Formats: sequence, C-alpha cells, structure tokens
Amino acid sequence: MSSSSMSKQQVLDAGDGAGEEVMELIPGLPEEVAEKCLLHLPFLYHRLFRTVSSTWNRFLTDAPAKPLLFPPAAVGPGAGTAATGSVSFSLPFLFAFAFDPVSRRLQCQALDPFSRKWLLLPPVPGGSAAAGSFAVVGLPRRGEIYVIGGVEEGGSDKAVTSVAVYSAARNGWEEAASMLTPRGYMAAGEVGGRVVVAGEDGEAEVFDPEAGRWSPAAPRRGAAVARYDAAAAGGKLYVTEGWAWPFERAPHGAVYDAAADSWCEMARGMREGWTGSCAVAGGRMYIVAEYGEWRLKRYDDARDEWRMVAGTGVPPEVRRPHVVAGEVGEVAGGRRRIYVVGAGLDVAVGTVSAAAPTAAAAAAPGVLGVEEEVVEWEVVKGPAEFAGLAPCNAQVLYA
Repeated sequence: MSSSSMSKQQVLDAGDGAGEEVMELIPGLPEEVAEKCLLHLPFLYHRLFRTVSSTWNRFLTDAPAKPLLFPPAAVGPGAGTAATGSVSFSLPFLFAFAFDPVSRRLQCQALDPFSRKWLLLPPVPGGSAAAGSFAVVGLPRRGEIYVIGGVEEGGSDKAVTSVAVYSAARNGWEEAASMLTPRGYMAAGEVGGRVVVAGEDGEAEVFDPEAGRWSPAAPRRGAAVARYDAAAAGGKLYVTEGWAWPFERAPHGAVYDAAADSWCEMARGMREGWTGSCAVAGGRMYIVAEYGEWRLKRYDDARDEWRMVAGTGVPPEVRRPHVVAGEVGEVAGGRRRIYVVGAGLDVAVGTVSAAAPTAAAAAAPGVLGVEEEVVEWEVVKGPAEFAGLAPCNAQVLYA
C-alpha cells in the first residue's frame, strides 16, 4: 500500500452511497492516539494549528473531548480529595479580566503559567458595564467563560440581561442567551456544570449551557444578602455579604443547593470567618485575607471554621486590588494551586501542599484529625504595558 493511501481513510456515507476521502489527523497513528496528541496543543496557537489541514481545523474547532476529561464529583467545601478526574490532556491557563484606566473598557488577558506568556484575547462584546457590576463565571470542563449582565456606565444604573461567552477552542466570543431578568452586582458561579446567578433580592436563575437557555431557580427567602464574595463548591453556591463597618452585627450568608433547588442559611463559622476573596482549588475553599499580611485560610467543613494555612501571605509586590482563582483539580503530589492577580496583572502563584507534622501532632497522631497545609508563593510579573490595569476577575480554564 502506498504512503498516500496509508494517510487516508475511505469513509462510505451510508445515506447516499458516496465515498468521502478523509485525511487522518496524524498519518500512521491510530485516531485515539492522534486525538490525545492534539489535545496537548495550547489553545493560544489553535488559529495557527488550524491551517495545517482541514481535519486539524475540524478537530480543534468542534472536538467535544476535552469536557469529558473532567468527570464531576460531589465533594464538600472542605473535602480532602480532588473535585475532578484527570486533567492530563489539557493545560491550565489563567484568564484575567481587567479595566483599562484610559479607555475604561474591559479586556481579557490569558497567561500560560508554564511559559509565562500573555495573550490579549479578542475584545469582550459590550464590555462597557460598570466595574464590578457584572459577573464572570468559568466552566473549566467546557473551556468556556461567561460574562453576565451588569449595570451600564454613565450614571443610568440600568441593569442589562446580556450574556457573552468565550470559547477557548475557538478563541473567540459570541452572544449567549440573555438572562430572564436584568441584573447587576449579582453573585454567580458554576454549580454542577451550570451557571447560577442570584441577586441581592433573593431572585435567582440557572443557565444550562447544553440547552442554551435560562430557567428560574428557587428564590431565597429572608434578609437581603448584598454580594461581598461568592464561591461554588460541592454542588453548591455560597454567597456572603461580608463584614461591614461598624461591625454591629454578623454578616448574612446563604447557600444554594443545586440538586435540591433550595436555599439555606450559611453556617455561622463560615460566614463570620469569610474575610477575603475565595478560590476553590482541588475541591477545597480558600480565602486570601484582605487585611494584615494577606494570609491564606482554608475552610474546614467538619469544624465550621477557617484554618490558617502555614507559610507567608501573598507577596507584597503583588499589590491590591486582588482577584483570585484556583485550579479545579489537584496537581502532582496531591497539591493544589491558587492564583492571586494584583494591580498591573502581577500574579502570585500559590502551591498548597500537606505540611510536615509538628512535634505535638507527631506525639499524638489522629488527635486533631485535621490535615495541616503550607503554601509556597512564586511571583510572575506582568509586562510593563499592563502597569495601569486593574483586575476585576480571574478564571482558570483547561485548554
């Protein structure tokens, strides 16, 4: 058989009987092996790789395989195991959303943490909402980021229903189905592969990316919860209003359970100790404190308390404002990785691992029953041209 015939497959269309000649992805390799090879290609260069052949173009544009590499698992906010399966066929990229102080336009930059290269992504459609008024939700298993709602700038305070979605596979934005209700300054997160948004008034709705439509969610009853921070973990969305001066009362907090489509009050220890921005990494909830040395704390679900993670705080050269994100799965050796993006898009990369047992713990093993952790930081400086950028959100996608 000639080399040219070995590099092609003859596919017979059962419908009309016509033979269609289809090039193999990588000549000489089984298709499943070739697909795994192409899944390693960083999305930053997909536009170039699509020019190799029509089969590469079709695969990189339409391949549904990557979402299947992240089977969901039901774990709690303080779980000790990873929230997902293997991510070995995809690489994590950090997406940082920031406002340009001159144009006041929202832009998105993507960082490859391994090569430390940044890429300016295509402009966010309609990226003129007031800073902090819109929500950003990443769906790592689908390689998508949603920019949702917001309030128009210019003093009108008019909330919008618009939704834009970024696809890492296509490296482009497009409009998604609009929300049912105009919203701004809402809490939002990914819960069970769907996008949940909740307003201060307790009204909520859910977006199903497979069906491409929004549907009402159970409303939250009781006192209003102004969004201070929110995080999604273990099939639930956690919303806290945080402490407010003059600290006359404890903050309110609420938890949405997607499986039950119901709300409940946040545990007291969680809401009273939630004093910073939360990132979920490897199924665990961490906060970067906004006071003192910007230390890292992890939530212990069994004890309903935030426990300090050993090690230093966020390096001081990564200046506020801070936005945080975590990798959905564990990295080598059962470690977890957290990103803190600061002014000028300087990034502190925190690697959290199990701490060596102290003398007291070694003398009485199992008494405390809590895994202690330690974080080590590495700083990736942003380019000089990013000096004026102020980050407002960060997400991690696998692409």
